[in-house]
Amino acid sequence: MTIAETEISRCRVLVLGAYGLIGSAVARHLQADGFSITGLGRNAATARRVLPDTRWIIKDLSELCNAASWEPLLRDIDMVVNCAGALQDGANDHLTMIHSDMVEALAEACQYAEVGLVQISAVGVRPDATTAFMRSKFAGDQAVRQADLRYWIFRPGLVLASTAYGGTVLLRMLAAVPLITPLAHANTPIQTVSVADVARTVSKALNGQIPPGTECDLVEDETHTLRDLIMAFRSWLGFAPARWEMNTPPWLLWPISRVADMLGHLGWRSPLRRSAIQVLSEGVTGDPAMLKGLGHASLSSLNDTLAASPATIEDRIFARMALLMPFIIGTLFFFWLISGLVGLARTDMAAGVLEAAGWPPSWAMASVVFWSLVDIAIAGLVLVRKHAARACVAMVAVSALYLLSASLAVPDLWADPLGPLVKIVPGVVLALVARVTLDTR
Repeated sequence: MTIAETEISRCRVLVLGAYGLIGSAVARHLQADGFSITGLGRNAATARRVLPDTRWIIKDLSELCNAASWEPLLRDIDMVVNCAGALQDGANDHLTMIHSDMVEALAEACQYAEVGLVQISAVGVRPDATTAFMRSKFAGDQAVRQADLRYWIFRPGLVLASTAYGGTVLLRMLAAVPLITPLAHANTPIQTVSVADVARTVSKALNGQIPPGTECDLVEDETHTLRDLIMAFRSWLGFAPARWEMNTPPWLLWPISRVADMLGHLGWRSPLRRSAIQVLSEGVTGDPAMLKGLGHASLSSLNDTLAASPATIEDRIFARMALLMPFIIGTLFFFWLISGLVGLARTDMAAGVLEAAGWPPSWAMASVVFWSLVDIAIAGLVLVRKHAARACVAMVAVSALYLLSASLAVPDLWADPLGPLVKIVPGVVLALVARVTLDTR
């Protein structure tokens, strides 16, 4: 029996991770179905940008690892949908805390408050999984099962959406490589699911079409290889077919993923981190019969999902920029680092230029040292994800100051055959491109 429209409109739903890939789709779908939605996220600016018409609770889930902390948040809530998650431990992500400790506290709080809970998990979770992601997700699912409450556990496969995150970013990046298709674990089996199907399934659970206690995988009927997926994305994005296929030996992924892991501690959520590579190497498959056994139709196939959301020029630009972004940040880092180090190594020569323009020697020397240290500091900041956007703005501001100061103090540098001032301009443009590209949602 379905819930009447009047009951749906009175049903108050708290969506955790509501500005994430799955969470935002769930929140929008439930709002369209008439539910009263409150989102929970840790970044107010991102929350308001992604879902401006939604009521928000701004909280960090790391602060909600005991049942008492949930009590005031659940006071006016009838159902909770947990879409929060992270792929791997990093600067801002702690898997055990998010997937296990927080979920255990939430389940206990929902039990006492008599609030229903929908847990979004992942196919392949098990206690002996090779990744902390899968093990911690399983622990969270267990906590939900053991609580005395109405619950549903849905385990999506590889989630496809008009936007991209994690593994789907990697697919778009690989599809954007010109002329060749780099492949590793090319025959890994993968089943996808549309984010719209995940949202619809959650809505069916809340309106009574799926009984409490249901646990099922959310995957399409067909299984694809990783090679199939990349080819499908290349075609969907409108890129020319690859002329060559480059099979990357699995051992080469080890150093790449370790570098990505190290960058993860600086806040960069690279799709090449060890967990993502491990999951893709093992496969992403589930049992589509679970949901069909409840009388529901098959979920959208890969082709249906892609056809329902035709690629735009923005999708093609995103794929190419995702591929170029590590090189852009790396170039800016080395440009500013080397600039600062050279200034410190050749302080006398740089100060001599200022002295020739009439500066006192002590002022010239102090200026060169100070701005060399500024350059090095900016280079360090651009490597830290949460400071990278500000570092790009600082690059533009400091570059503009250099150009203005040099134009007033040593205008002859504009005519220098090596073009020291002219070469600053491309760096400014690259910093502006990086600043725009750093927006993630």
